[in-house]
Amino acid sequence: MREHLPYTRAVVTLDEDGTRLDTSFRTPHLSVMALVADGGRPFLHLSSREAQVIVSTTGGGPVTEQDVVLARQIADVAARYLADCERLHTEQSTNPHQAEPEQGKAA
Repeated sequence: MREHLPYTRAVVTLDEDGTRLDTSFRTPHLSVMALVADGGRPFLHLSSREAQVIVSTTGGGPVTEQDVVLARQIADVAARYLADCERLHTEQSTNPHQAEPEQGKAA
């Protein structure tokens, strides 16, 4: 069985299409916060010891309809992630020798 060591992975890709940053948090050292700045701008902050991701309103300005839609999508996907974690944790607790599952579909 493969050992599952925690890590945070950050990759920057530069090519003719522009710059892309990919960050994967696979660590128990992750914190998630929702904050509101003094000016009333909301922030979603995910952070590990090695990297952080901050999501806020479009252009750092007032909340737009698109910002509300994105916030709803984040909440829906987070609820699905929670349900999957709870289900798999229960299954793994009752059958600790089960085979490792394949990676699932993207949200």
